[in-house]
Amino acid sequence: MTEGMRNRGFTIIELVITVAIISLLATAVVPSAQLIYQRERESELRASLRTIRGAIDAYKTAFDTGRIKKELDKTGYPPNLVALVDGVDDAASAKEGVKIYFLRRLPRDPFFPDATAPAAETWGLRSYASPLDDPQPGDDVYDVHSRSPRAGLNGVHYRDW
Repeated sequence: MTEGMRNRGFTIIELVITVAIISLLATAVVPSAQLIYQRERESELRASLRTIRGAIDAYKTAFDTGRIKKELDKTGYPPNLVALVDGVDDAASAKEGVKIYFLRRLPRDPFFPDATAPAAETWGLRSYASPLDDPQPGDDVYDVHSRSPRAGLNGVHYRDW
């Protein structure tokens, strides 16, 4: 009876070795999973920056071609990011109330820590009058950048992308 009981269970050594092997495999998998997650977020950041910057450029083109009402004190860049989604009146349209839209929705900065903040508040803004080395918000939106202090996998800070 003792011999039958011994053959049916695992020894402590077998369990310790199994746990050690599983932990060794887990230590190899966790860093690669974190790396994959960071790469996905960086890819999302690149796509979001490209989308917003393209919309800002389209707004400026519409201003330069006369589709947006020109004012002497304006640079031709949107006053804020929400204007890209809400649209502006089409000055070239014969119909009243026709708007030009530049974005369907404003993407979020994937590295912004507060998921409940509105998308427009997740981005750092640079006005046309602001220098490149010290981007500051102003009367218009010339460019956007990430507000994250972290650096990317390429060593460049996200705010400099």
